[in-house]
Amino acid sequence: MNILIMHKYNNLNKKTIFGFWLYIMSDCILFASLFATYSVLCNNTENFSSGKEIFKLPLIFIETCCLLLSSFTYGKVMIYAEKLYVKKVNIWMGMTFLLGLFFIGIETYEFFHLIKSGHSPRQNAFLSSFFTLVGTHGIHVMAGLIWIVVMMLHITYQGLTKINYIRLQCLSLFWHFLDIIWICVFTEVYLLGIL
Repeated sequence: MNILIMHKYNNLNKKTIFGFWLYIMSDCILFASLFATYSVLCNNTENFSSGKEIFKLPLIFIETCCLLLSSFTYGKVMIYAEKLYVKKVNIWMGMTFLLGLFFIGIETYEFFHLIKSGHSPRQNAFLSSFFTLVGTHGIHVMAGLIWIVVMMLHITYQGLTKINYIRLQCLSLFWHFLDIIWICVFTEVYLLGIL
């Protein structure tokens, strides 16, 4: 009986992780489309400000450090989940949440500042594609933050069950995927935009 239960969970784990990889691939297609659109439209500023004039690289660098550090903290979540340390898992998930929240706060400030300065998505194709690409990533990060809170509650009340561990693995894939996408955003939008 015990062997059948383990086999069931192993199959569930494999199917869930495979299904989540399929979701990640569909998100790759979404972001590839947004990057392609941005690449085509990034020079279409119609006599308005370009990235060089409106991006504040020091602030974006802090934002980037927050998200990359959150990838490290989530790595610690998985290390402690392997060891079944519920309290440490929740502590590191809380740290990941705070870093992600700080990232969203900086991004929101950046958007607010740009719009207040007259650089809205309606101004030109460059800004429209910029807000769409960066905003879509931000929405994904917010979804990840909600998922982190839900997982913290699940782990607090249910413990580190096999199902919760599988969910933590999927969240790990999602969170690290968002970091990789952000590195691409930081490079293409901000670094190349300033050059």
